[in-house]
Amino acid sequence: MDLLDSADADGATVANAIAAEAAPDADDAADAAEIEVDVTTIEGGNESETGEENEDEDENGDGSGNGGAGGPTGDETGSTDDERGTTDVISVRLPGTDPHAPRLGILGRLGGVGARPESLGLVSDADGAIVAVAAALHLAALRRKGDRLPGDVRIATHVCPDAPTIPHDPVPFMDAPVSVHTLNEHQVDEEMDAILSVDATKGNRRHCERGFAITPTVKAGWILQPSPDLLDVQERVTGEPPSTLALSMGDVTPYGNDVEHVNSIMQPATATDVPVVGVATTSTSAIPGPASGANYVADLAAATTFVVETAKDFTRGRASFYDTEEYDRLVELYGSMERLQTTGDLDDALEPGSG
Repeated sequence: MDLLDSADADGATVANAIAAEAAPDADDAADAAEIEVDVTTIEGGNESETGEENEDEDENGDGSGNGGAGGPTGDETGSTDDERGTTDVISVRLPGTDPHAPRLGILGRLGGVGARPESLGLVSDADGAIVAVAAALHLAALRRKGDRLPGDVRIATHVCPDAPTIPHDPVPFMDAPVSVHTLNEHQVDEEMDAILSVDATKGNRRHCERGFAITPTVKAGWILQPSPDLLDVQERVTGEPPSTLALSMGDVTPYGNDVEHVNSIMQPATATDVPVVGVATTSTSAIPGPASGANYVADLAAATTFVVETAKDFTRGRASFYDTEEYDRLVELYGSMERLQTTGDLDDALEPGSG
């Protein structure tokens, strides 16, 4: 958490820490060279909801944070262009030992790690980045100690210490300097066979328990059963019964369609056909995304352990995100749900010559 708890937090600092964990001395330099860590700085304030440049855009927000609608709607507006700032996208690849083994993606979703000057220090919304960075450090340390996973693990998040905020009911939530579409482009990788999407999910009354919850698996628009294998992992690392976060159909649609979303936790599922499971850090009461002092260390540690243990099991072929036979049967009976990965009729309205 200390890496991110600074007004000067940036991607380069985090990247250097991950590299140092992989190779604390010269003897480990060769192993560290195999780990790929990239940092890309993205400037906000010049994007539409589709990620394309739009000089006339007034409402650039893509509410991320602890819960909210698919971008500003009605009287809710995001920050103006000159307030949006920049963010550093961090991407880490820890290569596996078997090129044919399953490959896992771990995405830390958030608006920003800070909301300066409105809030000082880490904000509640930083949980996704905290877990993603902690998982990268843990997996790098495992490699250094000789425990290499068979399949690749790719980890991505972003660091912005002064993200904007958006008014919202029941609590304010975090915006981001760039659109969710842009974050998906930089974080969702075609080399991922399954994805864990980690996000603070405390600004709602849908899930009122402390700890972390996992969502049902979402694949190509279908909301499937929660994975029994991942529920087993959750029970193992917490010593408690499993905790799941309910999803609505709206939650798995893209932002920008004026439909309510619990938060951005399932937005990666709109950009890929591989199975996606959300890992939501939760609270008993509704906590604003920009609130400081709301990063619960024990819960973050449990969520990080869950992510790491899932990486171990999935890349070794011991855990599945969904039942392939059940998914195939659903598609056979009811057809594709890929339309839910689009903005629906809004896409038709945007087609050239459509009206």
